Amino acid sequence: MRQQIIDRRLAGKNKSIGNRERFLRRHRDQIREAVKRAVDGRGIREIEKGEDIRIPKRDIAEPIFGHGSGGKRERVHPGNKDYLQGDRIARPKGGAGGAGRGQASDSGEGDDDFVFHLTKEEFMQVFFDDLALPNLERTQLADVPEYKTHRAGLTSDGNPSNLHVLRSMRGALGRRLALGTGSRRELRELEARLETLLGDVHASAAEIEALQQEIADLRARLDRIPYLDPIDLRFRNRVRVPVPSAKAVMFCLMDVSGSMDESRKDLAKRFFILLYLFLTRHYERIDIVFIRHHTQAQEVDEQNFFHSTETGGTVVSSALELMNDIARARYPRNEWNIYGAQASDGDNWHHDSGRCRSLLAEHLLPMCRYYAYLQVAEEEQNLWDEYALLAAEVRHFAMRKVTEAAQIYPVFRELFKKESAAA
Repeated sequence: MRQQIIDRRLAGKNKSIGNRERFLRRHRDQIREAVKRAVDGRGIREIEKGEDIRIPKRDIAEPIFGHGSGGKRERVHPGNKDYLQGDRIARPKGGAGGAGRGQASDSGEGDDDFVFHLTKEEFMQVFFDDLALPNLERTQLADVPEYKTHRAGLTSDGNPSNLHVLRSMRGALGRRLALGTGSRRELRELEARLETLLGDVHASAAEIEALQQEIADLRARLDRIPYLDPIDLRFRNRVRVPVPSAKAVMFCLMDVSGSMDESRKDLAKRFFILLYLFLTRHYERIDIVFIRHHTQAQEVDEQNFFHSTETGGTVVSSALELMNDIARARYPRNEWNIYGAQASDGDNWHHDSGRCRSLLAEHLLPMCRYYAYLQVAEEEQNLWDEYALLAAEVRHFAMRKVTEAAQIYPVFRELFKKESAAA
């Protein structure tokens, strides 16, 4: 007898979301590899889509509970005329055949790979897993501040749900002790006096009766002290305190000069599309500034950044100067976390590459939390050599090379991996 336990608790739209999330967690590594392969083979306009994931069925077997027959038993199987108990069965003759991925059956039924579809949201969640902006800090209060509740002691007025029972009862006990201390001391004295009079044969009945009446009045006075008074109630007091928010801006700088052929532009666009999707899905309060440059740099919108066909010569410093001007005019360093990402083929005027290094070292890197440079060409030109000097001195400056689409995803994850995960 076998028992299989399946969690079929329903969530929104009558779907067992809990089971699906557990399945995604259990096969996380296989799903991540499938996502990586899918990204490597997609175009830049097809990145933000779902994906069909194929997992061998033997890897998705659910645990089951079974009851064994128990004890030692002998069974006789009909039709066995060749072998007796204790006989050794020789290995069948013939060549060794390769094992297929499925489980074949002579009845036409078998187990093949299990295929399921990742939704767009699930695909992007796996895609950007363990990624974060480095060195992100909370700087100041936002225009619409967020509030965090802090404890602020106790108050005598509040919501019944915030009643502090222990402190209320402690206050009530203290009040009863304070109000009744003198009366209880007097009561003990009167009771002792009454006991003395009752033992005295010469005591008058009128004096004993008067003393008993006084004791009764004193006890009645003590009984009128309330057990719990409204002034004893104490409520937990919580106050809302505004908390600083993490305001961040990402500058995306892309070279669109004539030396950037379509394949190199495709690599750069693929990198920036990943960056754009990552930022917009993980951070609510973040500005993205798109800068395209050839001999001149200009700030453009998302549509022109990814789809414009404008081209020209190469002056990389024009983009860095524009980034510096925009950052100083619109994004004060003490209020914003500033990030930069630059993609180029490394081709630049020789005299301009030194200026690029000076702009980064003197102006941009001191204000940036992190700056990433991506070269979409293998050959190391003068711009790469100048930037390499900075990478050896500045920790928050990173530079990588990519020459094919399959390298984009690993490099992107390496550049923006969480600090805790990287450690």
